[in-house]
Amino acid sequence: MTSDQTMSVSVVALPDTGVATMFGVLDVLNSFGIMGIGDPDAAPPFHAQIVGTEAGPLMGVSGVPVPVARSVADIDRTDIVIVPSIVLGPAGWKRGRYPEIVEWATRMHDQGALLCSACSGIFLLAETGLFDDRDVTVHYDYASHLQAAHPAVRIHPERALLVAGIRDELITSGASTTWHDLVLYLTGRFAGASVAQETARMFALQWHQDGLAPYMVFEGRSDHGDAVVADAQDWLRTHFSVATPVEQMVVRSGLAERTFKRRFTDATGVSPLVYAQRIRIEEAKRRLERTEDSVEAIGWHIGYEDPAFFRRLFKRVTGLSPAAYRKRYRVPLITAAG
Repeated sequence: MTSDQTMSVSVVALPDTGVATMFGVLDVLNSFGIMGIGDPDAAPPFHAQIVGTEAGPLMGVSGVPVPVARSVADIDRTDIVIVPSIVLGPAGWKRGRYPEIVEWATRMHDQGALLCSACSGIFLLAETGLFDDRDVTVHYDYASHLQAAHPAVRIHPERALLVAGIRDELITSGASTTWHDLVLYLTGRFAGASVAQETARMFALQWHQDGLAPYMVFEGRSDHGDAVVADAQDWLRTHFSVATPVEQMVVRSGLAERTFKRRFTDATGVSPLVYAQRIRIEEAKRRLERTEDSVEAIGWHIGYEDPAFFRRLFKRVTGLSPAAYRKRYRVPLITAAG
């Protein structure tokens, strides 16, 4: 879908907003006509401005002053609301701190606006209740915090971008630089695919087409309080490559096999087999990033004698083959002269 009119975009600034995401979104959406993107004779697709509880300078969480153009109290209508990344403290998200923003965003949605979040901006937008029973994404490190704060939303941290709602009006992007996916989606939707591609080329923006699973680090739940399961987890961290890790954990526990597997799954959220596989894949990822070892040698090192099985498992977990993962995420060699 494209529009011949300029869309009004309100980018919400809060005291705990991450300014890098906010200014990135603002710069790209306001670039049309300035950077020579799209039809020079057409109206720009977007006019984005920073809004907040009050107009005037706002000190961002990183110590950078943010110029808030307008108070939401003075905005009766907007086409798109974007809440950029919010920096969470150690205690997570505390609800109810910005009721005027929540009420305004709800009112804008009722009038037809799209509600968009970049990364952790969903914490605020979810307070509208509009995302309950909807699929959303967020930074994978914030997923458990979001679930605690908003248990009714369905969280998919492995996804880079999710579009929900009857009108496709509830849009969430995931970790950090997936704001690229958000602005490219909006550009494609309202200015056309060719303009979105031109924008991506101009700014070197990337679609995270493989999702975010390759970035996610499996650590395993450890706050369950089951001492037997905790002992098995500790043992597995250094013995993941043994031939039969699940069977050996069962023997180590002193429990019946069925009992151990049930307790392990209840405590960690995954079965012992899946847990062992994820620990092995994390080690494989590190070796692909940092060593010259062959894929076959890495598979053997983590406990898989069948290279084909290792490749299939790795792709199922990360979304990429081992070779593709190494090509994309390998730590570059940095040399210094002298």
